[in-house]
Amino acid sequence: MAGVLQRFEQRLEGAVTGAFARAFRSAVQPVEIAAALQREVDNSAHILSRERMLVPNDFTVELSPSDYERLNPFSSTLSDELSTLVHEHVSEQRYTMAGELHIAFTRAGDLSTGRFRVRSKTTASVTPVVGQRMTETAVRSSNVVIEVNGMKHPLEPPGVVIGRGNEADLKIDDPGISRRHAQIKIHQSGDQTTVTIVDLDSTNGVVLNGHRVSTAVVADGSEIRLGNTVVVIRVTEAG
Repeated sequence: MAGVLQRFEQRLEGAVTGAFARAFRSAVQPVEIAAALQREVDNSAHILSRERMLVPNDFTVELSPSDYERLNPFSSTLSDELSTLVHEHVSEQRYTMAGELHIAFTRAGDLSTGRFRVRSKTTASVTPVVGQRMTETAVRSSNVVIEVNGMKHPLEPPGVVIGRGNEADLKIDDPGISRRHAQIKIHQSGDQTTVTIVDLDSTNGVVLNGHRVSTAVVADGSEIRLGNTVVVIRVTEAG
């Protein structure tokens, strides 16, 4: 761990000049943020299997207004260096991340100068259904929409197969999801839309609104947990 922080400090020293250096005289030091990110990774790791541990890949560093104003002009450079540090730490500890690493800085009015917080979450990258229109118009006009990690995906009958493998219609890069994990079936009869979730013999199963299911009808607003990812179903009647 010390080696990763030392390399971070050395890289940062090479990048810090002029106004950049003056900004880092603020009460919050980059190495403090770096160490906090490492701790957050370690403390948030949870076991996927005997040889794999999943860690967050989406981090938000909350700063006091004064520290944010000083560091924000250089947030891109700092984020790049912190991302390198996190990648090194993840590699050395042999952790697994779901999706691309993202580090952002925000202002928090309840923090005083010198104080900061690190928040994290696991956000798997999602590859949309091939050929599916992802415009706002397509989302509004569809009777069935699924929401995954902030993205909305309009669906049409007969539905989609969700999984981690390339053979899935909707690919979610979550190590807790099987290659072909589940199928969302859509049946349209006149103005009636029926949505069903089917477990395709996945390793970790399908959890619908807190209950494990093999096959179940899904209502509007239902939450389906696949691995470490939550899929929200939105169903409207045909107009």
